[in-house]
Amino acid sequence: MSESNANNPIRKVLGLGYWVQGFRCFPWMAVNFFLKDGLNVDPSTLQLLQNSANLPMVAKPLYGILSDAVYISGQHRIPYIAIGALLQAVSWIPIATMSPSSISVFTISIYLLLSNLGASIAEVANDAIVAEAGKQPTSSKNSRASSSGELQAFVWVASSAGGILGNLLGGIGIDRFSPQEMFLFFGLLLLLQFLLTIIVRERSLNLPQSSTSAGIKKQLSQLFVVLKRPEIVYSITWFAASYSIIPALTGTMFFYQTEYLKIESSVLGISKVIGQAALLLWGVIYNRHLKSIPSRKLISSIQVLMAVFMISDMLFVKGVYREMGVPDFIYVVLFSGLSEVLLFFKILPFSVLIAQLCPPGCEGSLMAFVMSAIALAFIVSGCLGVALASYVGVTANEFSGLPNGLIIQAVCTVLPLSCSWCIPDDVKAKGRDKDSKKQQ
Repeated sequence: MSESNANNPIRKVLGLGYWVQGFRCFPWMAVNFFLKDGLNVDPSTLQLLQNSANLPMVAKPLYGILSDAVYISGQHRIPYIAIGALLQAVSWIPIATMSPSSISVFTISIYLLLSNLGASIAEVANDAIVAEAGKQPTSSKNSRASSSGELQAFVWVASSAGGILGNLLGGIGIDRFSPQEMFLFFGLLLLLQFLLTIIVRERSLNLPQSSTSAGIKKQLSQLFVVLKRPEIVYSITWFAASYSIIPALTGTMFFYQTEYLKIESSVLGISKVIGQAALLLWGVIYNRHLKSIPSRKLISSIQVLMAVFMISDMLFVKGVYREMGVPDFIYVVLFSGLSEVLLFFKILPFSVLIAQLCPPGCEGSLMAFVMSAIALAFIVSGCLGVALASYVGVTANEFSGLPNGLIIQAVCTVLPLSCSWCIPDDVKAKGRDKDSKKQQ
């Protein structure tokens, strides 16, 4: 009973934080249309802006070290969540209130960078709370692993629920409101999150207390020591490489659907809702039925499924499904959104694995390093996608080379499977934990 009561404040804080994190797709859908229609950017520029805005995510280890080592009013998680929410609010609200004629690509890029800086700081603090809560002492090692997996699944569901609502409202709202009005709504929502967060006292979360107050230097040395563990460094390296090696064509597909196929924004919104609903369902299914499956097997299976969906996209672009009597908008609704989010399916089992491997006292730093590696991988993937689109001759008005680009994308997706041995099986990971404890 006491354990359940202790988890309630944590779930409230994390539920709100991850829900808002998922809801960020609401203004970002408006950003895509604002850049395409308002600033008249081409597909390559759109994709470069989308990926360059993620640069603050690469510095997540620094935010994690600060969160682990620097306490603000005796707290080192809640204040950073509040700061992150405030930074996001002060980036979206100015974009919403500026005159459209005074907004340039450079100006909006700066504000988007500031927004993602705030989001990164908040995400690091939230991820660290999840990792720390998974280290709560219990009567059974199995119950501790189960508790960690359940909390990971809970925040996954919260983020997916926010994404579902954000995409649904974004798809509907883009036809009824201006992008700047949507930016203002999200900015005010972030201010509300800031106010609700600052009234929470961190001691109510009952997080494990460190016996010593480690400085930034010590946190860095601890992180370096952790990253020397083969099961950790190999896993992170493979996981990041499995994303970076895939040339992303999201900007190109967005232009293809909106400019060439003339798919309405509401249809795109519904498509993304389907994708977010799949993420939500994935969290529930994983928590109930798939936690016992070795991480390597599960993650590799998802990698193969990603390649299958890319081949399906190639058939869609070539008009195969259209010839079979399937309208374009039906495919977009049922499969495009799912194809976009499928690459995120791997993150849940991998996060659970890393949380189990992570030693106490370094949760924020290590989880931040993982997210940083993923963010950097996405940036590299986006740049490769721009190069691939140029190589196959795709422009804002020419998409004949897109099927070839999707085939190359699918081939790149299956390449990392040859090194999937880098990810340890969960059984082996637990065995290492036992061995390390015996040595201590």
